[in-house]
Amino acid sequence: MLNRIFFYPFIRIDKDRSGSISGNELQQALSNGTWTPFNPETVRLMIGMFDRDRSGTISFQEFQQLWKFVTDWQNCFRTYDRDNSGTIDKNELKTALTGFGYRLSDRFFDILLVKFDRQGRGTIAFDDFVQCCVVMQTLTSAFRAYDTDQDGVIQIGYEQFLTLVFNLKS
Repeated sequence: MLNRIFFYPFIRIDKDRSGSISGNELQQALSNGTWTPFNPETVRLMIGMFDRDRSGTISFQEFQQLWKFVTDWQNCFRTYDRDNSGTIDKNELKTALTGFGYRLSDRFFDILLVKFDRQGRGTIAFDDFVQCCVVMQTLTSAFRAYDTDQDGVIQIGYEQFLTLVFNLKS
C-alpha cells in the first residue's frame, strides 16, 4: 500500500517518470530558501545515506525516509535560525551544535563557517547546514570507533588516519 503523504511529492519530483529520483531531480526539488540551487554535495550525501540498494537513485521506499530526514532538518534549522533570516550565523550554529552535544572552540566554529558558507556571507544556508551536520556526525562516529575509552583523545598512525578518512561513508 502506497503512503499518500509521500506518494504525491515523489511523483512530482520524479520528472522523468522512471520510478526513482536522480540526484538532479532531487536537487531541483529541494529549496534552501536563498533562491540558489541546493548544494550538490549535500544532495550527494543524502542520496548516499538513503540509497540502500546502491542504485545511485532514490526509490519510493527510500524516498519516504529521505523526505522525513529533510523535513526533520528543516524544523531543526528553523529552531536555530533565531532571527528568521533563512540562514544560520556563527552564534546560531554554535547553539545548534552545542545542543547536539558538541563542545567545540570558537576558533573551530570559525573554521566550520568558512567551510560551509558557500555564499561567503558569514552565514550558512539550510542545505549547507544539513551538510555540516551530516559531516560532523560522520566524522564523530569514525572518531568514536578509535576512542575506545571515550575520553575524546585518540592516538593513531598516519596510515590509520588515511584509512579512517577514506573509509568514511558520506
